[in-house]
Amino acid sequence: MRLDTPHVKELIASGRPVIASVAPSFIAEFPVKDFAAMRTALLSLGFSDAEETAIGATVVKQEYERMIASGEHDVIISSCCHSINSLIQKYHPLALPMLAPVLSPMLAHGKLIKEAQANAAVVFIGPCISKKEEAELYSEYCDAVLTFEELEAWFEEKGISFFLSEEDIGNKRARFFPIKGGVIKSMHTEQSDFTYLAVDGVENCIAALQEIEAGNLHHCFIEMNACEGACVNGPGIRHHHASPLSGEIKVLDFAGEGEFTSADPGDLSKNMPYVGTHSQIPGENTIREILAKMGKTSPEQELNCGSCGYNTCREKAIAVYQGKADLSMCLPYLKERAETFSGYVINTTPNAILILDEDLCVQQINRAGCSLFNLKNPADIIGSPIVRLVNPAEYLNVMTTGIPVKEKKVYLAEYSKYVSQTIVYDREYHIIFIIMRDITSEEVQAGQHAELCNRTAEITNEVIEKQMRVVQEIASLLGETTAETKIALTQLRDAIQK
Repeated sequence: MRLDTPHVKELIASGRPVIASVAPSFIAEFPVKDFAAMRTALLSLGFSDAEETAIGATVVKQEYERMIASGEHDVIISSCCHSINSLIQKYHPLALPMLAPVLSPMLAHGKLIKEAQANAAVVFIGPCISKKEEAELYSEYCDAVLTFEELEAWFEEKGISFFLSEEDIGNKRARFFPIKGGVIKSMHTEQSDFTYLAVDGVENCIAALQEIEAGNLHHCFIEMNACEGACVNGPGIRHHHASPLSGEIKVLDFAGEGEFTSADPGDLSKNMPYVGTHSQIPGENTIREILAKMGKTSPEQELNCGSCGYNTCREKAIAVYQGKADLSMCLPYLKERAETFSGYVINTTPNAILILDEDLCVQQINRAGCSLFNLKNPADIIGSPIVRLVNPAEYLNVMTTGIPVKEKKVYLAEYSKYVSQTIVYDREYHIIFIIMRDITSEEVQAGQHAELCNRTAEITNEVIEKQMRVVQEIASLLGETTAETKIALTQLRDAIQK
């Protein structure tokens, strides 16, 4: 969700008067009993003033009453919920003429504020995310939108808390708006022969629109809300997970029979043209190409399981073409792709992979496994006991003890190969998973290296022995020569002394 708090702070910093229009559902969200406490808190944030959006709701419901009294309309759909307005504009053009061409309470209140203060900026504060889009479409009435969740975060940032005032709350009818049937409850319906219906939840609203388009409803006013439980259960409420019933009770206690007074709002008409989805329907060849990308190359593969949210695979393919869906939004497609991918990984790994059942029969073997055991294809061994290939004692021991074997070196004498073997037993799936890494070349190289080391050691030992013999011979010769030299020098000394 887009956060507009920085934009509102900029508006306040600009020096323009910034006035908050607060939706009547605030009473269900904040720990207050009247609007005075909310207004004081908003002034602490820097707003020039704050008013209840219920003032705008009053002039809107009065316009609804005028439309009903005119006798010019057979079916009237309320226009307060922007999500429902957009739904009708895009997908239900036959119901569009029944949509009341009246500003929403947010826009009507913004119009009143700006007519009173031409340079004022209006910030709507409420529980609805779609109001952000509505404000952008009708920017002449509203400058920015904050959800209750954004406002609470701002209060916490500034350390602002609420106080309890003793203001006379006044019990105004327009404060009923945020609950289911609240628009109707705020209207004076006593003298009307219209039927008044309240519908909440998108699916229920779609069903009601289909009834209207089929011509099954007449002489009625229909209040529609996209959110189940209406605005007290809006997505912009921080405590959205809580039951909306307690919020509805607070609204009922806060509202009453009084009326807000305001200046003449003037023209409240709102232009809501048919928008449509502007989506083209692809040709048959394009649909077949998209289906093929989804792994559906024949009608038999079109399961029409509905897991993607579309009734048929063809509808899903059309949605992909229109950019409303993605190829991956298909469980059978994802499953097949995952299986294909896993199969590719298993068959391209250089390690031999075998899967045995608890009877020690081969259930799966990959290409590397076939190559290791000199098999032409997996069918030569699948379903057969592993004893046909190797001694199964190690596998039986792992299955019995549950203790896995990791990277254990084994010599397969029949195949003249060394392997590093990992064995895991899965009790949940009742299988034995085996990975064999061929280390024959490593072992051969290790043997050659050991032989080279041994030969080098032998040669080194021979050299040492020869050197020792030479040293000894030299020492012997040196000893004889030294003795003879000593005798000669002794005789020469004695001769000189005499």
